[in-house]
Amino acid sequence: MEEKKKRIRELTEFLNRAARAYEQEDRELISNYEYDRLYDELKQLEEETGIVMSDSPTMRAGYEVLSELPKVQHDSPMLSLDKTKEVAALQEWLGEKEGLLSWKLDGLTIVLTYRNGALVQAVTRGNGETGELVTNNAKVFKNVPLSIPFRGELVLRGEAVIKYSDFEKINAEIEDVDARYKNPRNLCSGSVRQLNNEITAKRNVNFFAFSLVTAEGAEFATRSAQMHWLTEQGFEVVESKAVTAENLPEIVDYFSKKITENDFPSDGLVLTFDDIAYGEALGRTAKFPRHSIAFKWQDEIRETTLLEVEWSPSRTGLINPVAIFEPVELEGTSVARASLHNISIMEALELGIGDRITVYKANMIIPQLADNLTRSGMCPVPEACPVCGKGTRIKDENGVKTLHCVNAECPVKKIKQFTHFVSRDALNIEGLSEATLEKLIDERMLCELADLFHLEQYKERIVQMEGFGEKSYQNLTNSIEKAREVEVAKFVYSLGILNVGLANAKLICRQFDNDIARVRTATTEELTQIPGIGTVIAESIVDFFAKPENIAKVDALLAELRLQAEENVAESKLAGKTFVITGSVEQFANRNELKDYIEKRGGKVTGSVTAKTDYLINNDNMSNSTKNKKAKELGIPIITETEFLALEEA
Repeated sequence: MEEKKKRIRELTEFLNRAARAYEQEDRELISNYEYDRLYDELKQLEEETGIVMSDSPTMRAGYEVLSELPKVQHDSPMLSLDKTKEVAALQEWLGEKEGLLSWKLDGLTIVLTYRNGALVQAVTRGNGETGELVTNNAKVFKNVPLSIPFRGELVLRGEAVIKYSDFEKINAEIEDVDARYKNPRNLCSGSVRQLNNEITAKRNVNFFAFSLVTAEGAEFATRSAQMHWLTEQGFEVVESKAVTAENLPEIVDYFSKKITENDFPSDGLVLTFDDIAYGEALGRTAKFPRHSIAFKWQDEIRETTLLEVEWSPSRTGLINPVAIFEPVELEGTSVARASLHNISIMEALELGIGDRITVYKANMIIPQLADNLTRSGMCPVPEACPVCGKGTRIKDENGVKTLHCVNAECPVKKIKQFTHFVSRDALNIEGLSEATLEKLIDERMLCELADLFHLEQYKERIVQMEGFGEKSYQNLTNSIEKAREVEVAKFVYSLGILNVGLANAKLICRQFDNDIARVRTATTEELTQIPGIGTVIAESIVDFFAKPENIAKVDALLAELRLQAEENVAESKLAGKTFVITGSVEQFANRNELKDYIEKRGGKVTGSVTAKTDYLINNDNMSNSTKNKKAKELGIPIITETEFLALEEA
């Protein structure tokens, strides 16, 4: 009994921690499959022992609201649904009754209230009893009617979701990989819970009604009649199908086949009794209503053998582990590999080569490892990068271990070096995407940075490249010629010196009257006398120019370039202020443009929040990102772009 009680406490603590990481910090400690398995284990232990901890995830409907949005008490508690993965269990639950089977959309549940035909209130689910007031944001959802024909008080519930296609577009516009959203649900949550609804409007949030709570004076006998009526009022309702126990397997199969082409995220189905009076008469448990039940996809799990772990380097130096296993058929396709994400997950699985593993497709789409049946022990982590052969290093951040290549000259990193050199803040050479640079490097047309200015010798080969032609080549060479004239500070920044951003480069170049020779020979003592330049930056610059290979690189570039002094721009109220920018921007073309705007007015932009930061600019000011948390700890204002632009007018 003591062992079971101990296990209950362990599972309760761990599952709560995993849920908070996923829902509030956008991190995944374990897979959905593993969470469900541990949840079921906890539930069984609670039933066996009769012991349920006060904070057990089997009893809690949600977590406390953490944002600064106004709080609203729900008139009736919003409970979670009991769940099953068995179609037979659904049939037994439905019995002889008729039901409605619909998508269980994976977004943010919202309660809308209308009076006199107008939308007057929108509240998030929150912890089930208290939610956040997001009325202004709901008014800019892509498909929510602001007025409806019905004039009585109407309260309905639905799911706010963002399409996969919109999610991919929004993430693609965020240059900082660490700032990108993990999945559509996280993006939707951040979009709906904004203080500035201008941001919400640009995120293409959709709302699908799934439940009518009250409609003053209106009476309905069935859920299907309610859904039809809501459609007549102008709402989009979640897709549903009428079912009986007899045709349930057929309808479940219809939804399971459609999920792969569905643009909206879904993590299962919901079955509801169509007869409203019958369903309500069943009452509720402490956590679940009895009129509905959730169906989570029965993961098609196959057993196979782990053949190897492939370590795949990225351009940032991160080396990602990928499981390679004997091919198996999953959801109609052959699968032979799945991401392991990081070293911590591998350690938890005690993953060794030759182990018997089980694999599945999360939400029937993404291959994942479910379990390791033999657990022979952690396979070796490479001490050398698989590309360059140089050393690797394990980083431990927030309890998650990842592997990185430490070689600055790794060929994979070389692409990043060239990408940085041609970027907008550096030489601003258009027509050189990472993919194009990778081709040029692979074909040995580019070895050193200065080679960019001699591509004319490869003209015939370049115009034959896929995606290129005479016109594209001419545009590229024109852009390269234009880049020969560059500000000294941008040239220094383009070199990719560790810890030296464009703002620091400008401070240094101004101090030395834009004389590159003086910058190259500056001492640590001279550099640290510049306001805003500390020992770390100073030593990075001195170390860079002390290496013969870097001196040769700079000399080769100077032979191709014509350096210019920075254009004089009048200072403003931003002068002397230090800013950090994170997340996506809305009123500037990109974060670099906002950075330029600040620096040309005498301000400074840094990459991390410290006690010296004056403002953190983040349109998603309610997120639980690391930078937001740090700013709150230090008492640094977190402002949106609109609030930032108002600073000059204050």
